[in-house]
Amino acid sequence: MDNERIRSICLGLPHVVEALKWKHYLAYWIGDRELGGKMFAMTDLDNVRTGVFSFHCGTERFHDLLEIEGICLAPYMFNHSWVALEQWDALRPSQLQDELARAHALIYEKLPNRVKAVLDLPEKERAKLIRERKKLLAAREKAKLG
Repeated sequence: MDNERIRSICLGLPHVVEALKWKHYLAYWIGDRELGGKMFAMTDLDNVRTGVFSFHCGTERFHDLLEIEGICLAPYMFNHSWVALEQWDALRPSQLQDELARAHALIYEKLPNRVKAVLDLPEKERAKLIRERKKLLAAREKAKLG
């Protein structure tokens, strides 16, 4: 398993977008952040910090996963039921794929109904709505600064 395989799995899940965060993390979101989407997984692109890959696991799986050698608390996210793989082989590829699907489902269920409604729109309508929202947010930011 590596960053590219994780990327392929995550982007294969419904409504997932990726975004570079904090200069060296590739974060995977369900829905666009500007519309209220939520992050469910992220990889360390440099592989130099604690954990090569982190994901949301839910409170039910949290302690079970921490008992597995090579899995630790995700830095800054552990109190939100996130764990980190210290190396890529901490879980078998099939297990990791199952955990990603579970993380995706858990976060999707937490999304507000208005965000789910946007995600259910046809692609063209959703893209138009996202563009309009980004313009609105940019205008608000510009007004704050100006």
